[in-house]
Amino acid sequence: MSRRIALSVAAGVVLLGGAGAFALAHAGEQPPALADGAARYTAPDGGRDGSLTFATDVTASSGVKSVKVLAWPQDSSFAEKGLTEKDMVAAESAVCKPSGEDTARCTYTVAVTGDDAASSPRGAWHVAVLATDGNGATTLDTEAAGFTVR
Repeated sequence: MSRRIALSVAAGVVLLGGAGAFALAHAGEQPPALADGAARYTAPDGGRDGSLTFATDVTASSGVKSVKVLAWPQDSSFAEKGLTEKDMVAAESAVCKPSGEDTARCTYTVAVTGDDAASSPRGAWHVAVLATDGNGATTLDTEAAGFTVR
């Protein structure tokens, strides 16, 4: 084999190896992934408060930095204009606990008083989630789960 061909083959191997390493590094930089989101709404009854509980699994190779949760009625301005990450800045945080190598189970619970329920719109509601990983990458799911207020 001539020296020129040997150098070309070696350069090709280095180039392909570098592309493979870049692909692997890039694959590790995916934004957080949300899975198995579920909401449970319990209306207040008598003198007892009700509650809203939302839980989801968040997977992020760089770790889960924060998870913000916002419940919003289907018949609101968010349905018309769309919910954005900026809208989620003031949302409340879920509590996240590790549940796997790169996964955390995140849960948000809030009490619902009789006054809260009386002033809330009836009908379909959605739960929006903004997950942020350790590198600052974000994932916004504006309808991660739903529930009904009656």
